[in-house]
Amino acid sequence: MKAMILAAGLGTRMRPLTLAVPKPLLKIADKALIEYHLERLVAAGISELVINVSYLGQQIMDALGDGKRFNAKIAYSIEAQPLETAGGIVNALPILGGEPFLCISSDIWTDYSFKHGVWDRLPEFSEKRLAHLVLVDNPEHHPKGDFCLMRKGKRAPFGQLVQDLVSNGSREPCDTLTYSGISLLNPALFDDCDVTVGRLAPLLKLAMAKNWVSGEYYQGEWSDIGTPERLLQIKQQLE
Repeated sequence: MKAMILAAGLGTRMRPLTLAVPKPLLKIADKALIEYHLERLVAAGISELVINVSYLGQQIMDALGDGKRFNAKIAYSIEAQPLETAGGIVNALPILGGEPFLCISSDIWTDYSFKHGVWDRLPEFSEKRLAHLVLVDNPEHHPKGDFCLMRKGKRAPFGQLVQDLVSNGSREPCDTLTYSGISLLNPALFDDCDVTVGRLAPLLKLAMAKNWVSGEYYQGEWSDIGTPERLLQIKQQLE
């Protein structure tokens, strides 16, 4: 299985730190954020990686190279301008191929096990399973969350591993969770999509309406490194 790391964003919320350095190269404990993902993926047996780049992208390509020093093989999907999540994935599909792939945001910190996590969901994928999302507790900066977990048409306890997902636009009240930025995606999710600027959430919600998306609740370490303050918190935690 291949993995795609999303690294093309402008990092505007991280300014002034990202005025001269792309967010994926910001460091925690003398190691770039994106390097933690590379090491964990390779340790899980996933060594074919695709990274999309745009803003200050050459710095990322220079820093990581072809991936040999990580025992990986890295291919780059270059965007003239950031295409958002869905647009960036569609642009990279010729490199990713036709099989389900792991997708990870470069600006998160987590101890999620790629080896024992979404990897185990791969056998369930078919033409009607278009995505599997990892969900976490809602952080303070995103209290309303993103999606609800269901099982066989009923609201389910968060602790159950694999469940159907519904958007929080559902008429029924539900306790929402936050999308972690980690998912297993089927290329069929992007059928009929053009290479243009576009977000992933609308595609997921359409697939959820047909029960083609599943999810799991993860209670381990996870943080969205979206601001200098949150970056400092993780630095203090690890150092």
